[in-house]
Amino acid sequence: MNEEQRVRRPGGRSARVGAQVHQAVTALISERGYGNFTVGEVAARAGVADSSIYRRWGSLETLLTDVALTRLNAQSPMPDTGSLAGDLRTYAAQVAREITGPDGPAVLHLAFVLSSSGQQGMQAGADLRAERTRQLQSMLDRARDRGEQALDAFDVLDHLLAPMYIRVLFGMVPLAPDYVDGLVDRLL
Repeated sequence: MNEEQRVRRPGGRSARVGAQVHQAVTALISERGYGNFTVGEVAARAGVADSSIYRRWGSLETLLTDVALTRLNAQSPMPDTGSLAGDLRTYAAQVAREITGPDGPAVLHLAFVLSSSGQQGMQAGADLRAERTRQLQSMLDRARDRGEQALDAFDVLDHLLAPMYIRVLFGMVPLAPDYVDGLVDRLL
């Protein structure tokens, strides 16, 4: 089979290697913090060659950006409970679980550090905001189609996600269900 006929399958070895590398990065950030490990240490922890990481991501900064964006963006689909209040409560509870879970604080800290470090980091922050906004807009569009109150996606970011992110970054966890529901109540 020549190169043009070869079809890349989703999953398989490539997906496993990506998952192993992402987990290795997350573990190293949890243990040592941002900037305190090398590509070689990631490769050793993941059980892959350094060259595999460089071939796929090009640099440690690109790998770190990919880990942050992947982990914060693609955890689960936007809820569709039939009401905006139900969707927001379900979404907020889901985000609270994600960012306070075993890897959540490390990944959130990584996203913060990346978004404030240089041009590539600023792009990572812009990509993260764009993806979160796109996800939220799908929920808000459904609510608008049902005739419910129209909210702005940035209001959801500012009044729902930002307070939870700040609390996790400053170690003010756990995020109690009453606190999370209160954020939704104030937003609505």
